Amino acid sequence: MKLLTSREFNRDVSLAKRAAQGEPVLITDRGQPTHVLMSIAEYRRLTGEGESIVDVLAMPDAPPLDAADATADGAWDHREPLR
Repeated sequence: MKLLTSREFNRDVSLAKRAAQGEPVLITDRGQPTHVLMSIAEYRRLTGEGESIVDVLAMPDAPPLDAADATADGAWDHREPLR
């Protein structure tokens, strides 16, 4: 695991992002670990989060879509109704 101080991270965020493509990057503040930067692929692997919209749509517990919920202009409103 690559180690960067917060100062190094702030000075060259691009370097940290490139390093995180290969392995997680541990960021320290005053010598103490405070954050971990990792690629989205690694994050998804760790959390089990789906990688694409197809994965999300294939979720068995996804609520059914109802055309009656569409707004008047034909756009789909994804917000929860206010109660």
